[in-house]
Amino acid sequence: MENSNQPLFNSKPVLPNATTVLVLGICSIVFSCFFVGLVLGIIGIVLSNKGRALYKASPTMYEGYAQLNAGFIMSIIGTSLGALYIVYWIIWVLILGSAATTIWHLNQ
Repeated sequence: MENSNQPLFNSKPVLPNATTVLVLGICSIVFSCFFVGLVLGIIGIVLSNKGRALYKASPTMYEGYAQLNAGFIMSIIGTSLGALYIVYWIIWVLILGSAATTIWHLNQ
């Protein structure tokens, strides 16, 4: 007779925050043209560190590392795009500021 104490499915627990990191990574790329993408990407990177440490300590105990890793990579991409967007706006402000200053000095 079979042992009835064994579970029917041999499922492992999913890494903590794997789905959250994936959603944050996707949102950081989608909203990277706004300043929100940078914040979401940083939050995704921070949340993925705990899950990555747990997986590296015992890789056979958890599943969902592909989800966590994909979210981590997308968070890095979203953070980079958000940072580039901020640099873009800083350059525009500098260009417009110097142009306005030049026009103001020419009119005096």
